[in-house]
Amino acid sequence: MMMKALVLVDACRFEVRDVPKPQIGPHEVVVEVKACGICGSDVHGMDGSTGRRKPPIVMGHEASGVVTEAGSAVQRWRPGDRVTFDSTVYCGDCHFCRRGDVNLCDNRQVLGVSCDEFKRDGAFAEYVAVPERIVVGLPDGVSFEQAAMVEPVSIAVHAAARLPVQLNDTAVVVGAGMIGLLVIQALKARGCGFVIAVDTKPDRLDLARQLGADKCFSPTDCDVVAEVMKRTGCRGADLAVEAVGFAPTVQTAVKVVRKGGSIGLVGNLSPSVELPLQVVVTRELSLYGSCASRGEYPACLDLIAGGLIEVDPLVSGFASLEDAPDWFARLHGGKENLMKVVVRP
Repeated sequence: MMMKALVLVDACRFEVRDVPKPQIGPHEVVVEVKACGICGSDVHGMDGSTGRRKPPIVMGHEASGVVTEAGSAVQRWRPGDRVTFDSTVYCGDCHFCRRGDVNLCDNRQVLGVSCDEFKRDGAFAEYVAVPERIVVGLPDGVSFEQAAMVEPVSIAVHAAARLPVQLNDTAVVVGAGMIGLLVIQALKARGCGFVIAVDTKPDRLDLARQLGADKCFSPTDCDVVAEVMKRTGCRGADLAVEAVGFAPTVQTAVKVVRKGGSIGLVGNLSPSVELPLQVVVTRELSLYGSCASRGEYPACLDLIAGGLIEVDPLVSGFASLEDAPDWFARLHGGKENLMKVVVRP
C-alpha cells in the first residue's frame, strides 16, 4: 500500500512522492499524520550543512495525528486514538534509559533524521510508524496543530526544569526565537517573578511582551548588561537561559547573572564558543546544558490545554505537502519574520 510523502531528494530540493506505507512490528503503531511542524533543525539541515538530513529522507518530528493501526503486542493504543509522540526514539534498555534519562539514550534516534549513525523517516507524510513507548494521548481541547507544537514546548520546559528556579526569581532569556519565547513562558510557569527578554529583532521582542516578558532589550539599542543590573540592585539576574548558541549571546548570558547564579544552555547553533572561564569560576556560576526532553510531554500538553503556555501566536502559517517546499524556501531565506509553519499532510 502506498502513501504520499514529502521527500528531501537533494540539498534544498523536495518532491512529493508515492512511497510505501510503513509496516509495523508488534510494539509499534501507525499514526495518520494530521499536523507536523517544520523545525529549525529541518530548515538548517535541508541544505546539507549539518550532515543530519542526508537525502533521500522524509523529515518531520513535531507531529500529531490519529492511530490507524496497532501492533499485536501494543497494550494502550487503539485505532481512533488522538495522539502525539516524542521526537526521540529511545531504546528503553541502556544505562541512561533505565535511569529515566531517555534524552541521553546510548541508542537514541530522532524521527526524520538521516546521518552516519542511522536513518529514520519522519512525519512529513500521510502516515508514520512509531514505537508505542513514545506515544502520548492528547487532552480534550488540544488541537492537532497545537499538539504539533509540544516538541518545542517540551524542550523549553525541560530547559527551565534543569535550573534551580526559586519563587520570584529574576531571569534573562537571551534569544527570543521559538525556543526562547517558550522558555519565557516556562520560567513564568515555574514561578519566576520577573523575566527579561533579549533579542535584536523588534517583532520578536513584541511577541515576547505578549507572551509574558516583563522587560525587553535589544543590544543594538542599549547596553543590555547595564539595563539588567539597573533592575536587579546591581547584583544581576538569578538565572539566564541562552537560546541561540552563538558566542556573543553566551557571553551575554554569563555577564547578566549574579554571583552564584545559574545559566541554562539550550541553543546549539555553534559547535563551540569562547567562554569567559575566570568569570564563571570567580563568580561561582553554574552551567546547565539541556538536550531535548525527558518525559515532559504529558505535562506540556496540560500546560497548553490550560493556557499557561500559549502556542497559537507562534504559528506563522499552514501548508499542504505540496505547498511545503515553498515554505521551506521562505524559512531558509530568513527574510521574513516567520516562526512555526505547520504542515497538514
